[in-house]
Amino acid sequence: MPTGTTRRLRPFTHRTIFAVLALWIWATLSSAADDVTEARRLRDAGIILPLETIIERAVKEHSGHVIATEFEPRDGLYIYEIEILDGSGTVWELEYDAAHGNLLAHKKENN
Repeated sequence: MPTGTTRRLRPFTHRTIFAVLALWIWATLSSAADDVTEARRLRDAGIILPLETIIERAVKEHSGHVIATEFEPRDGLYIYEIEILDGSGTVWELEYDAAHGNLLAHKKENN
């Protein structure tokens, strides 16, 4: 390329954007599937309580509809996060120790 000539970069094409999004979605779903597989393995081994048990406790703690659940290892514990939508439209997040079922946190979500 001659001196003083600038090279123009091509803008992202639709294919490039699609490929990046597809890779991100695949990675996200793969991670979620790994969490489910790990939770089942731990539950079957008796290391953590079944999600159903935790949901029953969460609904007794805070009435409403369960709208989301999440399982994650954190700080040496296994954590279930349960989100509940109450009758007034407020979303509450409850965190439980998955091994013993102890309520660790109960907070109102910022909307």
